Amino acid sequence: MGIIDRMSTILRSKMQALFDRAEDPRETLDYSYERQVQMLQQVKRGVVDVITAKRRLELQAVRLHDQADQMEAQARQALQAGREDLARAALQRRQEILLQLQELDAQIGDLEKEQAKLAASDQRLTTKVESFRTKKETIKAQYSAAEAEVKIGESVTGLSEEMADVSLAVQRAQEKTDRLRSRAAAIDEMVQEGLLKDVTAVGDPVERELNRLSATQNVENELASLKAEVNQGKAQLPPASKTLPPGQEEPK
Repeated sequence: MGIIDRMSTILRSKMQALFDRAEDPRETLDYSYERQVQMLQQVKRGVVDVITAKRRLELQAVRLHDQADQMEAQARQALQAGREDLARAALQRRQEILLQLQELDAQIGDLEKEQAKLAASDQRLTTKVESFRTKKETIKAQYSAAEAEVKIGESVTGLSEEMADVSLAVQRAQEKTDRLRSRAAAIDEMVQEGLLKDVTAVGDPVERELNRLSATQNVENELASLKAEVNQGKAQLPPASKTLPPGQEEPK
């Protein structure tokens, strides 16, 4: 159970490190800003919908006012014609219209309150979104500057992953070169001490030694022949004349 828990912890730490490398704070800030803008647009659409509904009720109220005035005029006309029953019916219809107008006025009042509330929310959210946008751009600029500074510093000091890979490759090449040099030196030493044979040499050791002795004898023979020639040449030269002092003659 302990091994499983440890493996799970290691896996979570690896995944967290992977997410940290993959996450870009600038993208997160942009996404948050886009979400806020979308919510602000929804509030604005809500304001537009409330205003549209209020305008529709106001138009209906205007028509009902016209109908109420028309019913009143019809009642007057009926009374003038001696038709009290028609006048009463017209006035009853007018009262029904006035009740509808009261309901419409109440609904229009509710919509005006809702409009004012949404307008205040719109203004408040707009201010917050604009403030977040400014802060977002500031943080993004700071992050980009810090990221560039870190990358430049890593490149200069050799701490970046790319430079670390290059440094490791150079180190491996140097170590391999040192191993090859050591091996070559060891082989040369063993060959000199006779522990290893030179496979490129021709013939067996006895033949090589005989050839070496023969070559030495040939050199001695050639040297003796040259000496004999030189001595013979000296013997054939005439004797050198003696130089007499001035005023003296060689005896006859």
